[in-house]
Amino acid sequence: MKSQPIAHRIQRKLKASLLAASLSTVMITAGTVAISAMTISSAQAAVITADFSDLVQQVTPGVARVNVTKTVSEAELAKAQTADLLRQFFGDRIRIPEQAATPAIEHAYGTAFFVTSNGYMLTNHHVVEGADKITVTLNDRTELDATLIGSDERSDVAVLKVSGSQFPALPIGDSNIIKVGEPVLAIGSPFGFDYSASAGIVSAKSRSFSRETSVPFIQTDVALNPGNSGGPLFNQRGEVIGINSRIFSGTGGYMGLSFSIPIDAAMDIYEQLKSNGEVTRAYLGIYPQDIDRNLAEVYKLARPQGALLTRVSPDSPAQKAGLKTGDIILQYNDIKIMRASDLLNLINRGKPNETFRAQVQRDGKQLNVSGKLSHAPSDVQAQGRDQQDNEVRVGLRLRNLTPEEQAELATDGKTGVLVTAVDPTGLAARSGIMAGDVITNLHQKPIAKASDFSSAISSLPTKGVVTIEVMRQGIPAIIGLRIE
Repeated sequence: MKSQPIAHRIQRKLKASLLAASLSTVMITAGTVAISAMTISSAQAAVITADFSDLVQQVTPGVARVNVTKTVSEAELAKAQTADLLRQFFGDRIRIPEQAATPAIEHAYGTAFFVTSNGYMLTNHHVVEGADKITVTLNDRTELDATLIGSDERSDVAVLKVSGSQFPALPIGDSNIIKVGEPVLAIGSPFGFDYSASAGIVSAKSRSFSRETSVPFIQTDVALNPGNSGGPLFNQRGEVIGINSRIFSGTGGYMGLSFSIPIDAAMDIYEQLKSNGEVTRAYLGIYPQDIDRNLAEVYKLARPQGALLTRVSPDSPAQKAGLKTGDIILQYNDIKIMRASDLLNLINRGKPNETFRAQVQRDGKQLNVSGKLSHAPSDVQAQGRDQQDNEVRVGLRLRNLTPEEQAELATDGKTGVLVTAVDPTGLAARSGIMAGDVITNLHQKPIAKASDFSSAISSLPTKGVVTIEVMRQGIPAIIGLRIE
């Protein structure tokens, strides 16, 4: 009978000990959670409470609004009127506006910033493209006429110059050392609202869109809108690390993805445009593609990496260095290559006659090659104009074949021009023409050089279907190009 109370007391003590241990454990765990939460809150606060107010006051004088005046042709005006017409369409009723008797004047705007105290400024190519007159408005409302020194479509960089001295040039930073997650600031004129500041973080680096662009964009979540184009992107030290260039949008407005040209690449273009009025690019003579999971397994790579060469142009710097179709470039000038765009960006940053080194995997073995870059063949925009001043925009970018490429094609008794890029919304894309095609004949007219293509376009009918003969991967084909 006495043993029960003792056992009961022992059981009660045991439960109390276990409960105390449990409470102790809970408190420790809760303390750990509290510390973690406090750490997260501090990290969030560091980003959320980043104060750019002093920085905005410091750098704003070096930023200017760009005002562009351009003449819009009747053909371009008709396209704009067609868009308005569709918006006015209700049921089966449609109102056709009268055609303008004279070309219209269009006003556009963007942003620019000073890079020297004697008036040199950077902005985007697409801001000043086709401009008849360019003026810039400073933050003190001073308006100055600007001269276009040079503009490069592929990098979307343009250089302006205004007369005067002692302008507030902005400090140039190093875009190579920026980190994903780093706070950044943009200043521009979105929708015409002058000197609007917006902040965010770097979301990604080295973004590429297509072969038409030659820069690895900086991706941010900074709210950019039409009018911000050409404006500076700052780091926290007030240094320019990029030129705001484009947004990813389905509506024309900001949707969380903004892209800026790294200032290192922009300054390379600036120096060339300032000195020569044009940009000279390096040429290696390769056609690289990405390695996916399946190709990585085929080529026995640990993970998808490198640039697979699908073609090496004859007598090109790549061929002279010993590169072959099927090679995988893993490193270029001691820099690891993860994607084909990484390799293209490095080549685009190179200069003609510069030497290069590459680490290559071939047949499961690694080897090193070296060589010297040459001058890139020039690209030309493929569009023509007939005597009635009606433009036919096929949406192609072409270049003449190199002598070696021409010799290779001549074995089939053909001549032609190489398609380097295709506008996805153009007539050529709708007809199935692809980058890499060699156009040998247009509308029954042989094509030997880009000027032949332009001449042939000028003689095309305003409506209907014409033939384009191409060589695609060595195989001839005839494509019907519908003109609308």
